[in-house]
Amino acid sequence: MSFDVGRLAALRDVHTRSISPENFGGAKSGGGRATEGTGAACAAGLGQGWKVSPSVDVEARSVFELASIDEPGRITHIWLTTHRDNWRSLVLRAYWEGEDAPAIEVPLGDFFCNGWGTFAQVSSAMIAANPHGGFNSYWPMPFQKSARLTVENLADQTATVYYQITYETNTDVAGSGYLHAQYRRSNPLPSKATHPILTGVDGKGHYVGTYMAWGVNSPGWWGEGEIKFYIDGDLEEGFPTICGTGTEDYFGGAWNFDVPGRGYTEYSTPYLGMPQVLKPDGLYRSQQRFGMYRWHVADPIHFHENLTVDIQALGWKAGHRYRLLQDDISSVALFYLDRPTANRPEFPSAEDLEVAGEPMEPMS
Repeated sequence: MSFDVGRLAALRDVHTRSISPENFGGAKSGGGRATEGTGAACAAGLGQGWKVSPSVDVEARSVFELASIDEPGRITHIWLTTHRDNWRSLVLRAYWEGEDAPAIEVPLGDFFCNGWGTFAQVSSAMIAANPHGGFNSYWPMPFQKSARLTVENLADQTATVYYQITYETNTDVAGSGYLHAQYRRSNPLPSKATHPILTGVDGKGHYVGTYMAWGVNSPGWWGEGEIKFYIDGDLEEGFPTICGTGTEDYFGGAWNFDVPGRGYTEYSTPYLGMPQVLKPDGLYRSQQRFGMYRWHVADPIHFHENLTVDIQALGWKAGHRYRLLQDDISSVALFYLDRPTANRPEFPSAEDLEVAGEPMEPMS
């Protein structure tokens, strides 16, 4: 999965195309032709070719098609931005090979490792989130015949979205898996339950990434829970092939992410990080919240028949014993699969996606 820098100089017969509001179809010589768009008033008098159509307005409770590609190819980069109020109410979906069911179905902010509606700088190899909400994805998204990307606005207000999707055609995608991304939220996690990250996916593929937005509902340390990968029939045995040693361990940290004298400490590296720590403000934000990612790019987890992934929520209580937690846990699971659709969960409603406890406007 990692990019081979040694091949950067190799000449290839691929074609680079880009879809944006300035070239909705990605056609060669098709950019900058707009005479109408969200920037038309600003460009008045400048003429065609200036910044006339930089964005789109996605109406309330509607779906907008970001891109439709009808030939073999590979999406190599997505850049997108919108106001942070939209990060949980806009849903990104991707459909491969004309299927009716999406392979990617994730709230926009969570896909780009910003699940809490508050900006966090993410400086990883696969996802970069830059000030103030410049979202970038470098996950390769190959397809054999066609691809369609949409965004759904679950809110009651129009959302303005800027985006650019870069892709290659005339490229060899034989033997490639399809990228899938699934979202789940446990709010709160039921008593004595584990949080399901991925459930009952059948086929051959490899698991490549986890993002988690973890809201803590109890005092004290919260990250003792183990992540477990049930590979190729493990569920029938009742035990996983891969069993982690703790939440902070899985995300590449240690000892509660607690640097002496600094407390919880954010970090962002190419393949793992905890870029976000939201602390209580003594008023509306009463719980600690965290954002973490782990990209299995150098170490993908391969499966040949099926895969299920879950994580425990454990803290500490008196007597140095584990405390079962009932936290607010959201996750995104990313994996490549040998088929364009997979078993996926029912997507939450707009109400179930809501980030509660955010600062409110003063009442008059």
